[in-house]
Amino acid sequence: MYRHIHSFKLGFCPTRRTMTGPKAFNVPSALEQKVQIANRLKEMKIDFVDLEGLNEEGLLFHPSDVDAAAKMMIDAQVDAIFVPHCNFGCEEAVGKLAKKVGRPVLLWGPRDDEPDEEGFRYRDSQCGLFATSKLLSHLGVPFTYITNCRMEDPVFTRNLDAFIRAANVVSVMRNPRIGQISVRPDVFWSVKCNESELLERFGAEIVTMNLMDFKDLFEDTKANCKAELEEMAAATRASADKVLFGDDSLFASAALKKTILRWAEEEKLSAAASQCWMPMYKVTGLAPCTAFSELSEMGFPTICEVDIHGAMTSMMVQAAAMYQSPTFLADMTIRHPHNDNAELMWHCGVFPKSLKKPGTEVELAEHYNRRAPAVNHVELKGGDVTIARFDGVQGNYSLLMGHGHGVDGPKTFGSYAWIEFGNWPKWEHKFVYGPYIHHCTGVHGKFAPALYEACKYLPIDADPVEPTAQEIEEFLRG
Repeated sequence: MYRHIHSFKLGFCPTRRTMTGPKAFNVPSALEQKVQIANRLKEMKIDFVDLEGLNEEGLLFHPSDVDAAAKMMIDAQVDAIFVPHCNFGCEEAVGKLAKKVGRPVLLWGPRDDEPDEEGFRYRDSQCGLFATSKLLSHLGVPFTYITNCRMEDPVFTRNLDAFIRAANVVSVMRNPRIGQISVRPDVFWSVKCNESELLERFGAEIVTMNLMDFKDLFEDTKANCKAELEEMAAATRASADKVLFGDDSLFASAALKKTILRWAEEEKLSAAASQCWMPMYKVTGLAPCTAFSELSEMGFPTICEVDIHGAMTSMMVQAAAMYQSPTFLADMTIRHPHNDNAELMWHCGVFPKSLKKPGTEVELAEHYNRRAPAVNHVELKGGDVTIARFDGVQGNYSLLMGHGHGVDGPKTFGSYAWIEFGNWPKWEHKFVYGPYIHHCTGVHGKFAPALYEACKYLPIDADPVEPTAQEIEEFLRG
């Protein structure tokens, strides 16, 4: 995997309310809840930092502890904070902590048990959550809320997972560094972007390399990394069923991959968007599709046609998927000839080979019109797919998102998948009216709720298609 892939860390900040009396909001009950919730996080294999050492309880219950608690979270570089109310909670302390830490906030409290035989209630967690949420709104702190429920309820696990995926998206969009190799193809006005605006809105740095400098690095890589490149070329050959060109081209493709990787690691890049037409061929003798696909496979999205917004989309989508499946950047090309709700997602040959449809072959071949190696001829497997596109026009940025499903369709060349939607014309009109183009990012799995929730914390308008905003919110409410 790419060494600069983001590793998610959650800040676990349980809270309680201080109250006198042997039963009302007593400490033993709150501590018991804290331990049970921490154990559930461990069962879910979530990497978290807690408040142990803040005080003898490891609970946030007094505003005087806020500075120390915030320092613990900031020093640990948490990506989000989870504030379970182990009883009513201390809204003042929670509000101040959330404001200081400045990361996505998750609120939840365990559903209360029955009052005891004397009528005493030990927690009143739901009541406290109403108070805390009001204060966060006063402070201008966005937050996510899980319906008051028991830990064993499906809504808890489902929404905690969606929040973590959303917060991971937010983390990778915090001052991203996008590599740009050369300039866009002159005829592709649709991939134009406003570099200054991306910096101002998202802190996104576009790190550029011209083709002359790229050529020098490419030649240096070929000359000085021969043993490694031979191993890489052999691995590429082994990953395909057929290779329709010679070993020299496999070696050159490995050199292209290694060149981009050297630059990406040196600059700590999040993704790249590159020239891939004739200028790249003149420098490398290649159509770079196979090299780009292998970089995306390892978690470093490398996007065709200098589509900066496509690179940013791919970053967000693979973060929502927690890097469990590689992304693919596709052209939306034609409607299925027999299925009114299916569309051909295609590109020259850049989809990751590991996503191939069972029972089919991966063929490494020459580009269909440039007659240069190396592209992947591969049909993608079916199953659930998330489709997304981040884009903007006239200063307004939005993220289109939704779910489809792979289906059978006619064979074609290059990398492709036929994706069926519930209502394709609805998608088509979304793309036409914009601010989107014909490029979209796909990943296997259903992650629209996470992308939708992430937009709450970003200067991006959520633009869900299928499921709709109402359907996503109902899903998240449980």
